[in-house]
Amino acid sequence: MERKHPLAGWRSGHSGRTGAAAEEAAAAARQAEQVRDRVRLTIEITARAGAYRKGLLAAVGRLSPEEAVIVADLEQHGLQVPQLHDVLCGGHVLVDDPALYEKWRAAKGSHPRLSSHHRDIDKARYPDIGMRGHVVREKLHGRTATGTWVQLEKTPAAFGGSKMPSVDDLRHLMDYVVYRFTGSNVGPWGLSRMTERRPMYLSPIVAVPTSLTPPVARSLTRALRRIEESDDVTAVSQQLAARFPPPDREDLAGELGQALSDRGGRGLFGNSEVWITQTPSRTAAAVLRGRSDQASAGTVWPTGGPR
Repeated sequence: MERKHPLAGWRSGHSGRTGAAAEEAAAAARQAEQVRDRVRLTIEITARAGAYRKGLLAAVGRLSPEEAVIVADLEQHGLQVPQLHDVLCGGHVLVDDPALYEKWRAAKGSHPRLSSHHRDIDKARYPDIGMRGHVVREKLHGRTATGTWVQLEKTPAAFGGSKMPSVDDLRHLMDYVVYRFTGSNVGPWGLSRMTERRPMYLSPIVAVPTSLTPPVARSLTRALRRIEESDDVTAVSQQLAARFPPPDREDLAGELGQALSDRGGRGLFGNSEVWITQTPSRTAAAVLRGRSDQASAGTVWPTGGPR
């Protein structure tokens, strides 16, 4: 009778768990690389139309995963390509999502920072957090009463404590002088008029959910059904429309309170100067031209007239 080592089963299970952890780590690494590639491409696109300081594209090539997450999270909250210009140029951004503060606070390289932004917040409980990078230079973020704020700075600073002022601190003071004279934030790659007094607002909380009383809900449902029945303009004829009625939904009034899911809205390239520069396919153009010629020529009757 073969006797198994008492640790054989433990080793097998341990190796299985190790393999699963390795697969999860590999999947996370692939996802991080995809996010980084997406952000790189987005910045390269906006760099074609906007004016930036020299060196942006070179810095994009060294974009870190932590920097990419900042831009990707803002994009998930409605940031569009034209707005990315202001973000890279130091625009002050407000997002009504407190979870972003904790997520960015836990990122690699994050450290507490002193700043004069949003003084109404308890800085002992919610300290401002900085993070350095090739593209963001110095990312600074903190809490607001309803969410998170973030701003990219050209020069990091470390005022306070027992540290002596450094060269970066002096450069930061020069950036402040520029702000006082121009009224624009000094970001890594330019100037932005989106200051704390005139911020860029993403995902604002503009609605308060509320419930309808039963009589109002019934009356509203009846009105919505009448509108739906008399407003079918998708079919060629009313007879055909009657054969294919719309889906029978139980709670029409409840649909009015549903918000757009995830990235509902105009999307990443909404209101941006992005267009197609590639010429159409020659084969497709020939087919469409042939159909157009046939339609314009009409029907040619044979000699002797129609039969």
